[in-house]
Amino acid sequence: MEHEKEEHFEEPVSPMGQYFNSTSLCLYIIAILEFEVAIDDLQALALLKDVFLPISPRFFSIMVQEKREKKRWKKVDVNLKDHMKTPIFSKGKSLEFYDKSFHDYLSTIAIEPLPQEKPLWEIHIINYPTKTSLGNIIFKLHHALGDGYSLMGALLSCLQRADNPSLPLSFPSLKPSKSKASNTSFWRKFSWTMSSVFNTASDFGWSVLKSSFIEDDKTPIRSGGEGADFQPICISRIEFSTDHIKDIKSKLGVV
Repeated sequence: MEHEKEEHFEEPVSPMGQYFNSTSLCLYIIAILEFEVAIDDLQALALLKDVFLPISPRFFSIMVQEKREKKRWKKVDVNLKDHMKTPIFSKGKSLEFYDKSFHDYLSTIAIEPLPQEKPLWEIHIINYPTKTSLGNIIFKLHHALGDGYSLMGALLSCLQRADNPSLPLSFPSLKPSKSKASNTSFWRKFSWTMSSVFNTASDFGWSVLKSSFIEDDKTPIRSGGEGADFQPICISRIEFSTDHIKDIKSKLGVV
């Protein structure tokens, strides 16, 4: 199955997009959708063709550069099956086995480069049960396609509400409390402004020191060893409930 598009040059690649896809840096965004039912490959293929691809022309474009010209996005024909990966694990194993296989597979594809001759994305369908789901779809998107906010918005736009698919997907919102609205005195605003100025100046000065004179401490994230970026990685997981996130937003006073 192919998604045919007219071949011609599109917009130039942004400086940030070029940097994210260069010899200096290569970043990917990985999103996982967990399912309570087994995943139908044909339905997933139809979802990609009819919903995912039309979201952005960059999903059916490659990054090209001719001679000394700047890099541009060029539309190409997309063979969806080339972007769908379905790994095969051993059958009849325990949930613990599939859970470990899933995380090992996720860690492996996280460092594998995407081919430059195809649009910079792919999905992986894991049709094996884990401790949290009966199936998983992994979206691997190159960061050059867009920032995290826009790409996550694109993925969420592919979803539908279970209670009423005709309505757009929505999440619980936190209304500002009345007490917050009443505390808008002059001194409160002045204190907040001065605090913001001080924190901005402090953060800027500290960032200059760290980038020019002070070396970062060694941590579990920064080992300090040469070639650490080529070593195997392990993706950790932490869960936040919607109520927990609303509680954090309430304490921080954000909307």
